[in-house]
Amino acid sequence: MNGTGEAGPGRTDTRLFRLRPSATVSVHGLSLQGVSITDSAAPPVPRSPVRRSKPALSPSRAGDFKQCPLLYRFRAIDRIPEKSTLAQVKGTVVHAALEALYAMPSETRNSDVAVGLVDSAWERVCGESPDIAELITGDELTTLLDQARMLVTGYYEMEDPTRFDPESCEQRVEIDLADGTPLRGFIDRIDVAPNGMIRVVDYKTGKAPREFTEAKALFQMKFYALVVMRMRGIVPAQLKLMYLADKQSLTYTPDEGELLRFERMLSAIWKAILVAGASGDFQAKRGKLCSWCDHQALCPEFGGTPPIYPGWPEVSA
Repeated sequence: MNGTGEAGPGRTDTRLFRLRPSATVSVHGLSLQGVSITDSAAPPVPRSPVRRSKPALSPSRAGDFKQCPLLYRFRAIDRIPEKSTLAQVKGTVVHAALEALYAMPSETRNSDVAVGLVDSAWERVCGESPDIAELITGDELTTLLDQARMLVTGYYEMEDPTRFDPESCEQRVEIDLADGTPLRGFIDRIDVAPNGMIRVVDYKTGKAPREFTEAKALFQMKFYALVVMRMRGIVPAQLKLMYLADKQSLTYTPDEGELLRFERMLSAIWKAILVAGASGDFQAKRGKLCSWCDHQALCPEFGGTPPIYPGWPEVSA
């Protein structure tokens, strides 16, 4: 999940990298009725597929394909590098600090300790992605770390981390639905009450969203509600988005029928991706978010030419 909440709308909502996930879960869901997808374009002949990691749907990749199929291709198949933003880096640092905080005994999780974890979180970020240390230096780094400390301090006005122990933090999840649709992602935090009720929590280091970004945030939360339902066989009691910049929370209570409809929509998106992946026909779609896209030079809508399609990734058995 993206921790920034403040990067441009065209950005992915994935973090720069994932910090030591606590678990990987693979399960199978229930049966879905098929959803027909129409392929109206004449497909070009792709090159022979190369062996790369297996694509899957995450909230960000599903959003990319809905926004612009060509953007999905650039990010999920071509994997063209994009420049990291300060907001993304700050979000990663804050998430790393909170993850480290909850790894400590509950009685030691005071705000001074949490603020002190920001520097070591920055070191972890640089250790995992050394180019970040070269990208952000001097006054920019000082400002970024000061802002991260303020966000961690403000977190204590929203909840008291000494009063509970999460079941997991930064949990990597991978599930295949019954029709083969692969879902993948990271859940910031899962809390389980003594009565078994589940709460899924996502931190955002930006401000609470306006209408457009709120819809995007709810899409992400429904995605993880579905994943939890398929992993554990129960619908989460609550999904909570915590916006640390203005200390506001958005909560969402899903129901099974809604999640089943959402599941069918994800399956339809994946089937459309597979059709495009087989043909190489990932169409560009011009929209309001093009202003934030890093790939205009390669986009036909802006006079560019995409690189030769490398083929749908084939994964060795």
